[in-house]
Amino acid sequence: MITFPRGREVVLGVGAGIAAYKACDLLRRLQDRGFLVNVIPTPASLNFVGQATWEALSGRPANTSVWDGAVGVSHVALAERADLVIIAPATADLIARIASGRADDLLTTTALATTAPILMVPAMHPGMWRNAATQTNVQILRDRGVLVMEPDIGRLTGPDSGVGRFPETARILNEVAEITNRTGELLGKRVLVTAGGTIEPLDPVRFIGNRSSGRAGLAVAYEALREGAEVIVVAGSTEEFDLPGARIRRAFSATEMLTALQEEIPEADALVMAAAVADARPAKRSQEKITKDQLTSIEMVQNPDLLATVAPLKRSDQVFVGFAAETGRDLVERGMKKLHQKGVDLLYVTDVAGGKVFGDEKTSGALLTKRGERFDFQEVDKFGVAREIVSQISQELSRSND
Repeated sequence: MITFPRGREVVLGVGAGIAAYKACDLLRRLQDRGFLVNVIPTPASLNFVGQATWEALSGRPANTSVWDGAVGVSHVALAERADLVIIAPATADLIARIASGRADDLLTTTALATTAPILMVPAMHPGMWRNAATQTNVQILRDRGVLVMEPDIGRLTGPDSGVGRFPETARILNEVAEITNRTGELLGKRVLVTAGGTIEPLDPVRFIGNRSSGRAGLAVAYEALREGAEVIVVAGSTEEFDLPGARIRRAFSATEMLTALQEEIPEADALVMAAAVADARPAKRSQEKITKDQLTSIEMVQNPDLLATVAPLKRSDQVFVGFAAETGRDLVERGMKKLHQKGVDLLYVTDVAGGKVFGDEKTSGALLTKRGERFDFQEVDKFGVAREIVSQISQELSRSND
């Protein structure tokens, strides 16, 4: 099972204030930026926004009590899995309870148990915000390392106006970007990634394939999701994986993968060809199992070069990324030649001599750009290479829009 790094899990705690409805938009915008959100409303907050709404928007259970899902010790599981806890709106009562270390519902228990950064977004009446008790509680939390935003100034419920208004979503997202060091640089973009090896059937039980695990392509898909892209993965034969947020399309043979690409490329902003596509396939596929004595030779025919085949479909506002697995010397020179031959914007070339890289968590190679830039990697995690690829895709897309 491929394990993806942490970095996408957010707990969104919702306090019992009229501004709870504004947290619905915050939830959506967090999802746009590639976060997976667990909503924990306080019991009283359900008077403003119901549990069904939170579950429909998040696609996950929205429990309020530690007794909900008790078998999994929900507060501990959520606290340990969270990469960030956002409490919005944070009412005066909720601020006071967390400052005093109370743990009387699922949200306060999770806040007490987590080691993830906590961002609190206060929203309340001006008199409650200015009250010395609230200000003391806010200072206690800040002294403990909790990030407490200053509320906005403006119209509140009824005729009231002043400090205590729920901040605009964009301002909250800026704080999130600062905490997580993520800017959503692929927001609104669609990234198409191929991953894994292809399987070329010989008969109903045998096939010709390769040792690709799909890790490199799936790492790119993960990092693109983290930057807010809509991601489609055309997956061949891979290790088992679970990548929430991505649309997975299975295509096991080279011809199936080509069909998928031709259908998906027109709507994509970027294509990352990380799949290890077999160069050839059996000329004939038997509908019945071939007996051992018949397996004396296998006639092969060339598969289409998928990247070369789809290259004519490339628009000037699209970014194409190729992968090349090579052995021997002059890797970079051969990689640059392939980059120009295939007409891609970026190409990652790696040395697979002795079967290394395939199935490994680490890789060595060079990321080359059509502008002559070169980024070298030596025994680094594949997610590190994927982050650089995603960054370069973002830069290329920005240039194409200038």
